[in-house]
Amino acid sequence: PMHTAINLAIIGAGGFTGAILRFLISSWVQSRSTSAIFPLGTLAVNMLGCLLIGFLSALAENQGIFSQETRRFVLIGLLGAFTTFSTFGNETLNLLQASKLELAMLNIGLQVMLGVGLVWAGRLLAALL
Repeated sequence: PMHTAINLAIIGAGGFTGAILRFLISSWVQSRSTSAIFPLGTLAVNMLGCLLIGFLSALAENQGIFSQETRRFVLIGLLGAFTTFSTFGNETLNLLQASKLELAMLNIGLQVMLGVGLVWAGRLLAALL
């Protein structure tokens, strides 16, 4: 149906935008990193995305300030493509395969603990509004 096609187009447009932003920001952070091995660009993108999704989803849920279309564009499309943990998984596996166990564990710990903490922080920030 037409409604489904419109929703998919909205999500797709958000995903297109999020993927491009993810590439640009991740590449920018990684290019300024002193580490050629540790994936700081992906860490930065995932943490920023976690903060944003916590903040924006709390605003959407608690204050109803987003239309369904905006929620689909931002929360599902843009942030869904922006915060890809598939890259995290691949880079962690690459570190493990390169016998970089300490860096792999550091990556896992930072991505998960900071990510959950920043979702919580985003929700706290939204509650202050």
